[in-house]
Amino acid sequence: MKQNIFKSIADLRFAIFILLIIASFSVIGTVIEQDQSIETYKINYPLTNKIFGFLSWDLIIQFGFDHIYKTWWFITLIFLFGVSLSTCTLLQQFPSLKIARRCQFFRTTQQFGRLNISTNLKHFISSQLLFKIKEKNYSIFQQKSIFYCYKGLVGRIAPIIVHLSMIIILIGSIIGSISGFKAQEIVPKTETFHIQNILNNGQFTIIPRISIRVNDFWITYTKQTTIRQFYSDISFLNNDGNEIQRKTIFVNSPAKYNGVDYYQTDWNIIGLRIKLKDSINFQYPFINLSNVQEKVWLTWVSTSEQLNSGLTLLIDNLQGYCSVYNKIGKFIGNVELNENFKLDDSLILIDILSSTGLQIKADPGITLIYLGFLFLMISTLISYITYSQIWIVKDKQKIFIGGNTTRATFEFELEFLKLIK
Repeated sequence: MKQNIFKSIADLRFAIFILLIIASFSVIGTVIEQDQSIETYKINYPLTNKIFGFLSWDLIIQFGFDHIYKTWWFITLIFLFGVSLSTCTLLQQFPSLKIARRCQFFRTTQQFGRLNISTNLKHFISSQLLFKIKEKNYSIFQQKSIFYCYKGLVGRIAPIIVHLSMIIILIGSIIGSISGFKAQEIVPKTETFHIQNILNNGQFTIIPRISIRVNDFWITYTKQTTIRQFYSDISFLNNDGNEIQRKTIFVNSPAKYNGVDYYQTDWNIIGLRIKLKDSINFQYPFINLSNVQEKVWLTWVSTSEQLNSGLTLLIDNLQGYCSVYNKIGKFIGNVELNENFKLDDSLILIDILSSTGLQIKADPGITLIYLGFLFLMISTLISYITYSQIWIVKDKQKIFIGGNTTRATFEFELEFLKLIK
């Protein structure tokens, strides 16, 4: 009974069935947004207007469709698929390789009828034939007048490596799912922060307690004033506030510290510092005009103590200047950093306060996933090695010869014909 259970699990049909179920749920996870807030699902999947007549936010939350890849039943399917591959490797692939390594001698000439190609030769010296076979890199084994030859045995290892690589990938995926996390932080430059804004995490995730300081943030522009690249200079600090590591990151060039990656993803302008007349510096917050396609920030600066008159400042970049408009919305010029802008009152732009958007990700299983795909590529190359066999039986004055191959049948037939020519 145990043997029947293991054989059923190792069956190719069972593995394909589990794989199709995993693929189906993966499609659902692709269509339905993952790891979003409940409000997002209430808006997109309302109870009053169900998608396909049945799909609503309560159903999504109930069955875990909002985080499919972290649910216990999806991880169970992954585990079953891994068990199926492991069982197939132990019960089928290893025995098949063991059989392939044995010397499979033909005892009778009737066995040649089962081969893809075979013939018999008259008055042929077997030593000449064996010499030609040896030149083709075959290994030759002999028992009296019976010969068995094979080459490309390493090609039989390819299916085992495929199963091994898939198992490693599955293990890496499970580890990353239950212990990885993703966070997003918007941090003003010169500020120190801790990882707090967690977007999603696994059941066994441990958030590192590390202090990170944003030393500086800047943007480079092209001659056409379009953004070329974002840069953030960040430092990792110990418990005493001393710098451990420092790196300037930009898009597609993250920083890595203790297995956690820090990516440059976004930016924002939060305010500016202005000096009016001979007064002290004032800091004004910016409002982001989110209803426009491009990023534009707006603030209003009072030019009188009664707060009854002022200027409107607009900014859409970090090139060091703001556009100034009067109280009726007329453009009156640009004010640049540390430059005295004179109209009715003196105005000096001291600094533009910006913040950087950092995406913080940890995936402990990513190394195993890369290793699994490396083995998968190696197995693909190994699978191109053809496993070929040739049998020779000398019976009286005739020599019976035949062969089989796992792939490249046409090339094997040409090679076989050249051997017996």
